[in-house]
Amino acid sequence: MRPVSLAKSRTLPLGDPWRALVPDASLRRGSTVVVEAPVGLGGLSLALSLLSEASTQGHWAAVVGVDDPGVMAMVELGVDLRRVLFVPRPRGAWAESAADLLDGVDLVLVRPPSRAGHGAARRLMDRVRERGTVLIALSEPRAPWPLPADLSFRVTQAEWVASSRLDARYLTVRVSGRGEAVRGGEHVVVVPNRRGRAEAS
Repeated sequence: MRPVSLAKSRTLPLGDPWRALVPDASLRRGSTVVVEAPVGLGGLSLALSLLSEASTQGHWAAVVGVDDPGVMAMVELGVDLRRVLFVPRPRGAWAESAADLLDGVDLVLVRPPSRAGHGAARRLMDRVRERGTVLIALSEPRAPWPLPADLSFRVTQAEWVASSRLDARYLTVRVSGRGEAVRGGEHVVVVPNRRGRAEAS
């Protein structure tokens, strides 16, 4: 039982639909995950959905550099707000703020206020690897994350489906990563669906 227990301690759980797209249905501790999307195309919702399962299973997370994460939307995505720390406006100290939290949380979601510098990104990624946490970096095509990531989700298209209200948003997401088991290519997912959750299309 020791090897199984050790393997579990080295990963953090993922919920649907992401567990079907990445190795071991989980996020590897010490890794960097990049979510890239144009403004308004669902990048933040996608990034938050990546940490929802871990938070409900008792892991701590931090959200850095997001002015208004939309707490009701986070709850609907399944995020346990009792396990989330918020640093909404770190400004130019976003990397330092994220690094300061690494000793107390399992995942850090960070959105730099502008193009992330190579040096700041490298130092933060090195610290994440050293501490065994998971970094989720939210970026835009015009200001991409400057270094290769272990896992990447790039939103290429977003479309709302509506009746009397906005019912669901379909995202076309290109998934790539270093692991051989990553199901690369484009996938259509729903974030959020009619219940506010993420699901496969």
